[in-house]
Amino acid sequence: MNNDTMTNRVANKYLTFVLATEEYAVDILRVQEIKGWSKVTKMPNTPHYICGVINLRGTIVPIIDLRLRFGLDRLEYGPMTVVVVVKVLSNGKERIMGVVVDAVSDVYDVMENEIKPPPDFGTVISIEFVKGLATVEEKMVIVLDIDYLLNSQELAVMEQRMGDGG
Repeated sequence: MNNDTMTNRVANKYLTFVLATEEYAVDILRVQEIKGWSKVTKMPNTPHYICGVINLRGTIVPIIDLRLRFGLDRLEYGPMTVVVVVKVLSNGKERIMGVVVDAVSDVYDVMENEIKPPPDFGTVISIEFVKGLATVEEKMVIVLDIDYLLNSQELAVMEQRMGDGG
C-alpha cells in the first residue's frame, strides 16, 4: 500500500450531537469535556447566541448556544441539554469554549475520504462553518469546522471585553 492509500484509510473519531432534527459532528480530539447545563454569568453587549460565561476550574469559558448561532428556534434547556467544552484554535492561540447542544449522540469513526464537501447553495444559505458531510450508519452527519464556527468577529470582540483570562 502506498502512502496515499494509507491516508484515505485513516479514521478520525467524531463526537456527534443533535440540534433540532440534525446530527452534527466535531473532531473528538477537540472535545475537552461534556457537562450538563448549568447557570452562566451573562455578559453585556454580546450577540444573542452567547449565553454568557462559566468558570471551569479557574478558566473563564464563553458559552455559545449553537441553536441560536445557526438561526434555529430557541429551546428551553432540559435534562438532555449539554455543554460540549471544546478547544478552539485562533490566530495560533488555543482557547476553551462551550457550545450548548440539544443532546450528545455518539462517537463515530469517519474516514477522511468519506467526508464530502458541502453542496454550494449560492448565497442563500451560509455553510461557512461546515467542513463537510459524512454518511454514518445510513444517516447524514454534518461535520463542523469548529475553529471557523467559534472564531467570528463577534466572539473576538467578546474576548477583548473579557481580557485574556480565557
